[in-house]
Amino acid sequence: MFGSQASRIGVLILKQLSRGKSISRPRYATSSFSQFLQPLYDQQSVTKLFRGTIFQKHHHFSTTTASSSEEGIEEKEKISVTFVDKDGEEQHIKVPIGMSMLEAAHENDIELEGACEGSLACSTCHVIVMDMEYYNKLEDPTDEENDMLDLAFGLTETSRLGCQVIASPELDGVRLAIPAATRNFAVDGYVPKPH
Repeated sequence: MFGSQASRIGVLILKQLSRGKSISRPRYATSSFSQFLQPLYDQQSVTKLFRGTIFQKHHHFSTTTASSSEEGIEEKEKISVTFVDKDGEEQHIKVPIGMSMLEAAHENDIELEGACEGSLACSTCHVIVMDMEYYNKLEDPTDEENDMLDLAFGLTETSRLGCQVIASPELDGVRLAIPAATRNFAVDGYVPKPH
């Protein structure tokens, strides 16, 4: 009986709130039950209570919608990149927008050295952009990058340092060749472990 009376009062309160009316005490409320609900009859308490409930309900709905759309955005915020090693074997990976090709290679166990860890102090992350169309979409190399590229093994017209090629939507589908060798003047053969 207590549960059914509470649900009837709840429905009545919701109807009156949705019409913008003030809450009046239900006539069928028993004395013990009305003592329990007495604080709820105060208009401000009821309004705050139900506004909070409605906000939580809509907030929950919005969060669900946002998280599912964020998942879609996360998927869209990755581009396809193909690394081609010295033997011609291809490895297709997804790279998040804003990540360097050096970082992406390390995260996917692709053998791209990067001895200076992206500080523009070596040429060991040298990659060759295999399509001139994609090469032209890249920002121009800085003087520091050009200085390091001058030291790179197998330099080509479309050579870049992997640490300076940053994933962007325009680069979706780019193919990068890894040269057969690198020149590491710091420590020959040293391969740093990514952090």
